[in-house]
This record gives sequence, structure tokens and C-alpha cells, in this order.
Amino acid sequence: MAALATSAPAGMTQPRTSREKWRRRGPLLPALIFIIIITQIPFLLTIAISTLHWNILQPGEKSFLGLGDYQSFAGLKNYATVFSDARLRNAVVNTVVLTTSVVVISVLIGLLLAILLDKRFPGRGLARTLLIAPFLVMPVAAALLWKHALYNPDYGLFNGVLNWIWQLFGADQGPTIDYVSRWPMPSVIAALVWQWTPFMMLILLAGLQSQPGDVLEAAKIDRAGSLQTFRFITLPHLRQYIELAALLGSIYVLQTFDAIFTITQGGPGSATTNLPYEIYLTTFRKYEYGEAAAAGVVTVIATIIVATFALRTISSLFQEEVSR
Repeated sequence: MAALATSAPAGMTQPRTSREKWRRRGPLLPALIFIIIITQIPFLLTIAISTLHWNILQPGEKSFLGLGDYQSFAGLKNYATVFSDARLRNAVVNTVVLTTSVVVISVLIGLLLAILLDKRFPGRGLARTLLIAPFLVMPVAAALLWKHALYNPDYGLFNGVLNWIWQLFGADQGPTIDYVSRWPMPSVIAALVWQWTPFMMLILLAGLQSQPGDVLEAAKIDRAGSLQTFRFITLPHLRQYIELAALLGSIYVLQTFDAIFTITQGGPGSATTNLPYEIYLTTFRKYEYGEAAAAGVVTVIATIIVATFALRTISSLFQEEVSR
């Protein structure tokens, strides 16, 4: 009777002991410790720095953390500055405009390209390779390409094409447009859209190719048109893939620094200064380490919020695949 009382019901596994759990998790501990050291400790130090008035041009008392000189303990004043300073507010607005514009345009163009590549046609492999290529270019190299090879008012491709068109109609010379100075934010957005559209296209193409074939066949049997099939079958199926592409794209575009630094230097004025570039200016131009650290913490928290939604979307996609 005692043996029956202690035995587990049929079909149920015995719960693992703590020793067995740690034996399974043990090999992962070195990687976990390494990740904590290189990510969490610097982040905690950044939070500590964000509570200090720390400007290396105004030396004061020695920091109790041994980080350097600071004037005084600031508490949450640096965070109040991040949300109240007009310059930082402008950087936040530019960040939102830049991120939203790039993500929305990239998703729309990526969806069109994914629909195109989902069809069979001669040279589809070559077309797919060429469309993916911009995503493989280093961000700084891509920014330099757009700044000099395309936007340059003297020898850039865009002005060269305009001059060629004007000469076709008998004009000696066409207009010379300085795109970066006249339209700084659209210039940066165009360069980033070119870079991130392949990323969106790949995610949406994977979504298109994961559609259930029997559902599409049933739509054909019911004589549903291409537009109706896309609207009522394909688009609802792609909803989570579109969300995933938008969320992951937002995480990356939110941290854009290369294009701003290379193409516009945040100007003219502060027309294209986003939050990462403003953090750079605050650190290396104003030397306000505490204020820059507070802005960095705010950026990290915003990124974590977006990443949380992205991880939930990825989890739901995996659950759907398992349930099929």
C-alpha cells in the first residue's frame, strides 16, 4: 500500500529534483555569467552615472564609485532634463519621426517586393539576391554611398540624371540641388529605407511562403479573385509577420547613429538630430556625462518595451507553427 501511495499515476512523469534541474542548467551558467558581466553591470553603472552632476570641464569632489569627478548628487534631475529640455525634446520628436517613417515605408515596399518574389518567374533567384544586397552593406558605407554618390550636388547621380533629362529638352544645364541641405530628414529616411527594406521583405516573404496551400486552393475553387484572396486570406495571415517586422525594425532604427553622423551631422541646425546622436553630442561636445547617461537609460527602456512586444509576437508565431 505504501508503494502504491508513493508511486506516480500512470502517464505522469516524476517531478525533477532541484539537483537534476541544476545539472541541466549548469552548462549554461558560464554563458549567463558572461552576459551579465558585459551587459547588466555596465547598465547598472550607467544608471548610477545618470544620478550625478558629472561634467569633466567642471571638476568637483571625487566620486564614491571611483568613476571620476562630479559636482554633486543629482537624483532624478538629469531625467527631468531629458523630458523638459527643448533640445532633447526635439531629439525625441526627430527619433519618433525618423523611426516611424522608415519602418512604415520599409514595410510597405518590403510587402510589395515580397509579393513579387513569391511568384515564379525567370531570374527570381538573381532578383532576390540583388534585393537583399542593400541589407548586407555596412551602415557607414551605405551612408557614404548616399551622401557622395547620390546626393552630392556636384557629381552625385541624382543631379547627373536631372542634368541629362534637361539636356534632352535642349537646356545647357539642369538644376543643381543640394538634397541634404534642402531636405535633410527625407534624405536620411531615404537612405535608411533603402537599407532596411530587404530586412522587412525577408520576414514578409517567409510569411507568404508559410501560407497553408489548402486554404489558397479552396479560394481558387470558390473563384475568389487575387485582390479578394489577398485581402481576406493573405493579409490576415501576414498580420503577425508585419507586426514582427515593424517591431524589430523599430528596435534597430531607434538606435540609428551611422546615417545621422555621416550624412547630416545632425543638421542643418538640429533638424535630423535623433536621441542616439544627441547622446553623442551631450557626451563628447558638452561633456555632461550624467545627462547623457540619463538619456541613454531612457533610450534603453524604450527599446526594451518595443523588444518585449517583438518577443511576444515571435512566441505567438512559434506557438502557431507547433499547433499546425
